Amino acid sequence: MKVCILGDNLTSLALAKALVKKEIFVDLFYKTKNTKIDTTRTIGISKSNIDYFNREISNIKKMLWPIKKIKIFTENSKDKEILKFEDQKDNLFSILKNQKIFNQLIIELKKSKFFKFKKYKKSDYLSYDLIINCDIRNEITKKYFSKKFEKKYNSIAFTTIIDHLKLSSNNEAIQIFTNDGPIAFLPISKEKTSIVYSARMKKNKTELDVYKIINKFNPKYEIKKIHKISKFDLKSINLREYYRDNILAFGDLLHKLHPLAGQGFNMSIRDIRELSKIIDYKIKLGLPIDQSVCVKFQNNMRSKNFVFSEGINFIYEYFNSENKIGEDLTDSTARLIGRNKILNKYFKNIADMGLQN
Repeated sequence: MKVCILGDNLTSLALAKALVKKEIFVDLFYKTKNTKIDTTRTIGISKSNIDYFNREISNIKKMLWPIKKIKIFTENSKDKEILKFEDQKDNLFSILKNQKIFNQLIIELKKSKFFKFKKYKKSDYLSYDLIINCDIRNEITKKYFSKKFEKKYNSIAFTTIIDHLKLSSNNEAIQIFTNDGPIAFLPISKEKTSIVYSARMKKNKTELDVYKIINKFNPKYEIKKIHKISKFDLKSINLREYYRDNILAFGDLLHKLHPLAGQGFNMSIRDIRELSKIIDYKIKLGLPIDQSVCVKFQNNMRSKNFVFSEGINFIYEYFNSENKIGEDLTDSTARLIGRNKILNKYFKNIADMGLQN
């Protein structure tokens, strides 16, 4: 039994590791060696996804930094949070660097007899019964997976990491919806905090402009250094059709989200869980791993992923509407949700587990 994966990004590596642990042979095709991972990029992973990742993919416990509380502010109410999430018994989620998890997966996969890296050549993949396409730029994507629901935010995300004086505790994530876009402060250690700032493209922003924004909304840090700033355009994508014949689209090709909720990689892990469950069922019954896997995966996940993505869009538009409907109404409605224990718990569960059956 052999599966082909196209692309060597974080999702494709995690999926490959999940499959080789089942003793499925995986060939992963890449275009160029030594993919560069942005050292300023971090990801948040929810509790349930961490448990799954540690158990079924790779043990990442040592590289995680726990987040125990989330506070949400607006620019006009930055002295008092409008929403707060915390869990007295457990962490809400954890933060880690993309580069660390990427490198660990590469090392582990190279040690597996069930895995091979292969240089990508056109049509090399045609002999496989199941092809999983995680590459948003290859000719398969252009030919079969160009139809999608797309929302352009007219915004640019700026990411960096700040070094600051050591804190006794740095386990509180802070999101501030500024008048020019949300900025998040996401701790990764007692001395380092990741920053994601999504700025509307009213004008071209320089690094100096971003530095000023960081300093203006800095909640508590005595900053020693601001690392290199990276940037990328923001848009939301949901693919209309998940597969073509025996080729299954996966990862960012299926869905991309606004980073304000930190749910992009969490969605991909949930997709890996579902695909893994389908493959386990096929193996148990002695059935082939072929196009039927694609059909089942689309039936199980397409509507869930679309509804979840639209929920993130709604959150963005809700806080983006402050200038249109008035800050008092926006803030008071958010505080009402925060004070309601049932709603508060519901939103925490959605962020952790996604949409359940």
